Amino acid sequence: MLRPEHPAERRVGDLAARLDGELRGDPDTSIRGITLSSSDLVPGEVFVGIRGANRHGAEFAAAAAERGAVAVLTDDEGAEIAAATGLPIVVVESPRAVLSEAAAWVNRTTASDDLPLLLGTTGTNGKTSVTHLLEGLLTQIGVVAGASTSAERVVAGERVVAGLTSPEATEFHAQLARMREADVEAVAIEVSAQAVTRHRVDGVVFDVMAFTNLSHDHLDDYGDMEAYYAAKAPLFTAAHAKRAVVSLDSAPGSRILADTEVPVTTIATPEIAADRGLAERADWIVEITAERQQGTSFRLSGPDGRVLETTVPVIGAHMASNAGLCVVMLLEAGYPWERIRDALERDGGLIAWVPGRTQLVSGTEGPAVFVDFGHTPDAFEKTLAAVRRVTPGRTIMLFGADGDRDATKRHDMGRTAVEGSDVVVITDHHPRHEDAASIRQQLLAGARATDPDHEIHEVSPPERAVVAAVSLAGPGDAILWAGPGHQNYRDIEGVQWGYSARELSRRALIAAGWPAPDRVWPNPYEDD
Repeated sequence: MLRPEHPAERRVGDLAARLDGELRGDPDTSIRGITLSSSDLVPGEVFVGIRGANRHGAEFAAAAAERGAVAVLTDDEGAEIAAATGLPIVVVESPRAVLSEAAAWVNRTTASDDLPLLLGTTGTNGKTSVTHLLEGLLTQIGVVAGASTSAERVVAGERVVAGLTSPEATEFHAQLARMREADVEAVAIEVSAQAVTRHRVDGVVFDVMAFTNLSHDHLDDYGDMEAYYAAKAPLFTAAHAKRAVVSLDSAPGSRILADTEVPVTTIATPEIAADRGLAERADWIVEITAERQQGTSFRLSGPDGRVLETTVPVIGAHMASNAGLCVVMLLEAGYPWERIRDALERDGGLIAWVPGRTQLVSGTEGPAVFVDFGHTPDAFEKTLAAVRRVTPGRTIMLFGADGDRDATKRHDMGRTAVEGSDVVVITDHHPRHEDAASIRQQLLAGARATDPDHEIHEVSPPERAVVAAVSLAGPGDAILWAGPGHQNYRDIEGVQWGYSARELSRRALIAAGWPAPDRVWPNPYEDD
């Protein structure tokens, strides 16, 4: 994880006092960081041991000590396990509940410290795209920027591959401390529901928090849509935000608008909104003016007669909506309208790297191939519609589903794929510990129930499936491969196997006789 290069020293006794915990060991032990990971630990840090579903994290305390951990933060059970290390131990009732406070105190990144502007985005779909677009737009207007997304962590241009969508509190606050060292002025942050319910953003107050939408996902974690909504709603209270920007494109947007405790500005794209009448009453309106395989042009209109016409380098009305949201977020953060408008006019549109979001990976001849991270019925619907609008021929949908995740959406994934495409190819994604064939059957059931006569293929594994999809396509056709997006692995029975949908697509095109780029650009994580 990204850490400060010159961390300030703290005393473990002071950490125990801060957390109202019991200290077992030398209070004068100097600490220079804090982490949950025994394998990603540098000397001088506190190792945190938390009870997991199957094991207690304190079982890794000995390994952490060997790597240079100087203290342990855990509960009573963990303290007994870690005692053999001989390290000072801070014992609290719930390490998870105090982790954010501990990480902020150790890194001096509490809400009262001198921090960069924090620009958060939450929602089911779009939050990753918004965050990447924000980082790009901030850079365009001359701001030293940082970002935290499900794809990567960024500090002033330095990029590392991400693990969790929203980092654990230890990683998040270490990154903030690193950003402060690098004179980062503003940070774009993707915030998941799990970040709230698992205490990863406790004590964090965002200068602007944005809401994209809410649709069927994560019901394996939250049970129903009401609980899922309740997980995100605290982000729009004074405890977590100073201001809010809310999209009215989905019905829950109006509920967030009614429930928020902070000043709020609204935005909508009426042509894709669930309630067009409500959308047309938003403070800011996005109108699509042109769609091409290389990007989407739009007009943003708002209060005081302000109008901006520009382009986002990704297809889809929903991507134009995301880009408009970015502009309004920067305005709410205090950046001048003229500064944003002039930069976009100068550069001919928004310049941003949006990894794996409707990313065109094919050449100038033959079928177009788009790789996308979408993994919900709502994302399928919007992205398929976007691909259809820029495709003169047939649209082929290639997709799978995650194992060990919300299975209740699989039927609707199959349904939406059929409704929005001419041909469906169902394959595997991350089966994890589930049977891959069983996952495919659930997707197939939804697809066949929707239209038994639709052209549907089942091909496993995905290395064969993309070859099959390309064989079904001709010039003017398009393939949308949904699910893998930017990811560079597949999870099979807990093992991560190297895998790139972008590279597999490129090879399948070449094998079929179509020209393809030498590499899919830009992609900082693949070798030349």
